[in-house]
Amino acid sequence: MRKSDRHPQHYLNPLISAPLRPMPQAVAVVGCGSIGPDIGYYIKSSLPEIKLVLIDIQQAAVDSALKRLESYTEKGLARGKIRADQAQRIGQGIIGATDYDALAECDWVIEAATENLALKQRIMFEIERRVSTDAIITSNSSSLPPARIFGQMQHPERATITHFFAPAWRNVVVEVIEWSGADPYLAPHLRRVLCETGKLPLESTDVACFMLDRIFDNWCNESALLLDQATATEIDYVAGEYVHAGPFFVLNLAQGNPIIVETNTLQADEEGEHYRPAPIFKSVQRWALSRNPEGPVSDDVAAAIRDRLRGIYFSQAVDIVDRGIGTASDLELGCRLALGFKQGPFELMKQTGDREANRVLHRLDSERSGMPMPLKPVGGYQDFLRHILVDDLDNVKIITLRRPEAFNTLHDEMTDEILSVIRSYEDVSTVSGFVIVGYGVKSFCAGADIGRFPKLLGDSDACAQYARDCSRLLLHLDEMRKPVVAALNGMALGGGLELAMRCHEILAVRGVVMQLPEITLGIAPGIGAMVVPYRRWPNAAQDFHEMLINARKMTVERAHELGVVHGLADDVPTLINLAVARVKALVDREPISLDGAVSIPDFEHTHETEFSIEVTRLIEQCVSRAAEVETLSAALELGYQTFGLSGCTKAAQEGIDAFLQDRQADFRVTG
Repeated sequence: MRKSDRHPQHYLNPLISAPLRPMPQAVAVVGCGSIGPDIGYYIKSSLPEIKLVLIDIQQAAVDSALKRLESYTEKGLARGKIRADQAQRIGQGIIGATDYDALAECDWVIEAATENLALKQRIMFEIERRVSTDAIITSNSSSLPPARIFGQMQHPERATITHFFAPAWRNVVVEVIEWSGADPYLAPHLRRVLCETGKLPLESTDVACFMLDRIFDNWCNESALLLDQATATEIDYVAGEYVHAGPFFVLNLAQGNPIIVETNTLQADEEGEHYRPAPIFKSVQRWALSRNPEGPVSDDVAAAIRDRLRGIYFSQAVDIVDRGIGTASDLELGCRLALGFKQGPFELMKQTGDREANRVLHRLDSERSGMPMPLKPVGGYQDFLRHILVDDLDNVKIITLRRPEAFNTLHDEMTDEILSVIRSYEDVSTVSGFVIVGYGVKSFCAGADIGRFPKLLGDSDACAQYARDCSRLLLHLDEMRKPVVAALNGMALGGGLELAMRCHEILAVRGVVMQLPEITLGIAPGIGAMVVPYRRWPNAAQDFHEMLINARKMTVERAHELGVVHGLADDVPTLINLAVARVKALVDREPISLDGAVSIPDFEHTHETEFSIEVTRLIEQCVSRAAEVETLSAALELGYQTFGLSGCTKAAQEGIDAFLQDRQADFRVTG
């Protein structure tokens, strides 16, 4: 790969641009210690047809890595996560070796050795001697700047950092580092590969410790500096208010004390003595922890711990944004998904309040002079989109739903963000229209978060109002003149499918399925599924009947036959470009009214059903009555009211309880 003089257009959604080079066919992981085999299993389970090479200088480490991959496959099969044929393909084409010559055919080599600069430089030398000049080389470094790792290579332009997080086979986050020595097409290609294989690539600039380790390492270092005021157990206990696992527990789990010494020494050398690692890290191998403190943590000690931990969290977050190391939205996601924080730093700052956040930061400044402070009022850091991405392609706004931890499900904040973007651009003459697509390749939108709905069960009026409130985006789409096209990159379920049905056209990737699974929860669909599809596609009424009362899945191929889906694509980049073209074609369209009664076939009654008979009858009655009324608004109101009635059934209580408890609902006793 020779360094290009041109720079590709930058898109927040990695799958908007066409592929820059083929997907990898042979991948190697060098280093079979703690994270290397996990990276290997992620690669092989995502791309089972590829060749995977595991390299280590110790045969015992190679053997252990091969056994670990076999164990992961067996567990996935036993738990129903993968099928037998998938397990067989994953297990084939895996090679373990102690000789670097095994890298010869690899087109992507990932170095996953320990965080030691000299060692990584030696490995890069050995790799580059064996692979072609077109092969991509990345390092799993968590902190070392790329120029130091790759600076001695003959072709550093084909190398960068891909920082995985443990456990790498399951944790979706990977930091991809942009640096001046790399070909400008390298990072976009890696982001696309990672996104297509189920990862969440987050961009970071070339600074020591990048984006997320600046948070984690300093969180741990400040915890160690607090040991003159509290025990490790007490600090972990108070930290549990903010993270799912305390800093000392995580350090024990990852044997991370040497890493903190390495990374914070690097930060101190480059950015100031306030980052110098706590001396105790050099004298302690493992932290003595108990499940809970021996006695209650005093208010003063708890407050000191709380202030220091929040202070360093806020300080590092504002510094990352102020210096452009990473974006606020990437940082929020990364802290939650990669590092296990319960809230991203800016969400926690918002909840804390400006006055309290300023107090916490001022205390940190007085106790830890030199730590970054905000360059603007703390409230000014809240102005960003947390749950969607917005790109521009040929004067069409691409809105990407990005909640990868929840299959891009809708909730109030995401709904309001979509609506705010549409309102911002719908009267801009240079914007032709909008495309709504999901992040990645698995899910367009897997429905709506149940949110506060469980608390409303039993109150028909409150449930109906909840449905009306959730319809605000859809009602706006109904009235829009500028076209909005739904691009189904993956499954569209429940509220996600209802969103797609209110867009002006639907396009999809082949193989995608659509479903209305509300009946499995003991409730009726609340925001239009009992009304809109019958008015838009009356010839598909019998299929919609089956979807509503039996949760029958509809393939997009079948939907295309029925005219529900306008066009099909083979992959997401093609889908997005097709959607943009459809927006352009629809610019001068005449709005289609959904007013007027429609004729639909009767439901075919069955004597046996695994779902609630009572809720089934409510759905059937609503569909029939809604089809007879003249206006769309009156029909939608019948849907809201029916949703409210379903929320008062025993079936709804059972269905929602089962969902929250992750078990199968039993409607035999609910009726």
